[in-house]
This record gives sequence, structure tokens and C-alpha cells, in this order.
Amino acid sequence: MNKTNNKREASSRLHTNLVHAMIRRADGLLPNEMEFFHREGYLVVDRLFSDQDLAAVIDEIASEIDRRASDAFAVGELSSTFQQLAFEQRLTAITHETDQVIRGISSGALSGPSLFGLITHPRLLDVAESLCGPELIASSVYRLRPKLPSFGGGEVPWHQDSAYFDPYCDNSLILTVWLPLVDANEDNGCLFLVPGQHKNAVLPHQKNHDGSYLEIVPKHIEQERAIPVPVHKGGALLMTNRTPHASFQNRTDKIRWSLDIRFQSASLPTNASLSEELDGEPLGDDIPLACYPPSADFLVCSQLRPHDVIRDATQFQLVRQTHKFQLAPELAARVKSGARHVSVNPFSLLRWTPNEAP
Repeated sequence: MNKTNNKREASSRLHTNLVHAMIRRADGLLPNEMEFFHREGYLVVDRLFSDQDLAAVIDEIASEIDRRASDAFAVGELSSTFQQLAFEQRLTAITHETDQVIRGISSGALSGPSLFGLITHPRLLDVAESLCGPELIASSVYRLRPKLPSFGGGEVPWHQDSAYFDPYCDNSLILTVWLPLVDANEDNGCLFLVPGQHKNAVLPHQKNHDGSYLEIVPKHIEQERAIPVPVHKGGALLMTNRTPHASFQNRTDKIRWSLDIRFQSASLPTNASLSEELDGEPLGDDIPLACYPPSADFLVCSQLRPHDVIRDATQFQLVRQTHKFQLAPELAARVKSGARHVSVNPFSLLRWTPNEAP
């Protein structure tokens, strides 16, 4: 009798989990998922994307690698285009001979239609709306991150995303969606994070050893509380902008590909092109241009301003191409960014650069 009851209970739990998964895909996060996110500062959402959803993005990236490798081969920078190698291996072989290809595709360099389609995928927007509200802003400060095997440049030190943003936005939610294009685990470089520490103020940061990233001043990070967060392909890791996280070496022979995408409420400072101001949106001389003004924001969901929503890749690319931001010369003179292509933007460095008296 107990065995029968156990089977019924297991079947009931399985049915409930399947129903919850279907509800989440259709309508965003469930209440218990949102409660966990707000309590712990992160949440893993499984099965958010299908293999078909990700295949289009992978093909778009692979095509760009192919184009750039062919150009490098034509001018003698590569001994081969390495076309015979798989997506998870090709860029490693190329980078052993030149870093020009990885520079050309990493970070926010690409903006093709498949990438735009992933950023604005309905299931992803449902999840983001659950946490940020229906008037939803996305940022072009997304990042494509190929973590190459045993390649130090792919490691990202302990930091909070808020360290890169305007302090005005510290106590608001800017949602990070970390999205692997392959299974991500401890061996190939999944993220580590410190649960619960997002409830505190933003920790002191400094430039890391080569000026390529900001890092939490070591004495302030509770590394003993850190946990690894594996994510299967098709899933996503959600984090707050104050959640401390890091990514370490890829110890496998394959590339760990991932994207990180950011969303926020339109009620926060934004440089998105909006045709009208609404009640509750920030006004005043002390309000920054945006939470991260060096990159363009764009409206992706709106019930109140549907005519302002960016709906296709052509509009998306135009927003990115026409966006201009320049730090005032007297402020820019205070900071020096590193020489590498992932160097910290002077806007972010300014927050952590002492204002030395002349």
C-alpha cells in the first residue's frame, strides 16, 4: 500500500512540476521562484529555450567567425581557417594564432537578427517582466563570452554588476540573464556566486591586475560562502545587479559559450527613445542619463507606449549605431582604461577612482 501511495505522490509531483514548467514558459516566473530570487539574489530557470531557439544564434556566431577567419587567412594572419573544427573548438585553434577574430565577436560586437531575436524572445521577456514589470527596457550592454580552454583572459574576477552602473541605480533591480549556449558546469567555467549578499550595499571595487575588469576589493568578498551554479543548455541564470559573482578557468578542451543580457523597468533612468514621460518616471537635474549611459537602452515591452517598442534587428542596430556618449573631458582625465579590448569603460572606472587633489 505504501509503495502505491509513494508512486501516486511521485506521479503527482511530476505532474505538478510539468504544469509549473508550462505555466512559467507561458506567463513568466511562479511566485515561489520570485520569492527565491528576491531572497537569494539568483534563480536558475530550466528549459527556457529550445535547441532550435539557440541554433539560430549559434549559426549566426559561427558565420561571423567563418567570415573573419577567411579574411585573416587571406592576409596571412592564419595558417588555416580551421573550418573542419566544431563550434566548441574552432575559435580556440584560431586564437592560438591571432586574437583578432575573438576580439571581433566578443562582448557586444555582434547585433544580428538571431541575436536580437534571442534578446527579445517572448519566453525570456515573460521572465524579465515577472521581476521588472510590464514596461520593460533592455540594454545593448549585453555580452557574448567565449571562455576558451585554459585561457586566462576568459576569467572574470569577483564583482557586482552595479559596480559598473551609476550609483543612483544601486538600490533598484537591473536584471542580469546569464544564458549558456552549451552546458555550463564547474569544469568548463560556470558562474560562482554568493547567495544573499545582494541585500547589502554595493561592495568597494577596484581595477583588477591588468585593468580589464572591476573586482571586489578582496577583503570584502565572502568567498567561503560562494557556490557554483551549473546551467544546462537552454536554461538561464537570473541575478540581481548586486549579486557577487565570478567565473574561473575552463579546464576542458571545449569552449564554454555564454551570453549575458540585462533588463530593467522603464521607471528607472534610461536613454531609450521614449515619446512621452509617464507618472512615476524619474525627473530632475540629479537624475543620470541612464543606469549605464555608455550603451544604448531600448524598449522591448510596453502596454503604455507600444509604438516605442523596438521590434526588429534593423531598428536595434540603428539604436546601437546612433547612440553617443562621451564622458566630460575633465572627468575622463581622471581615469585611464586598460589597453585590452575588454577594458573597463571610463564611466565605470570614475566611480572607483579617487578624486586626488591637485
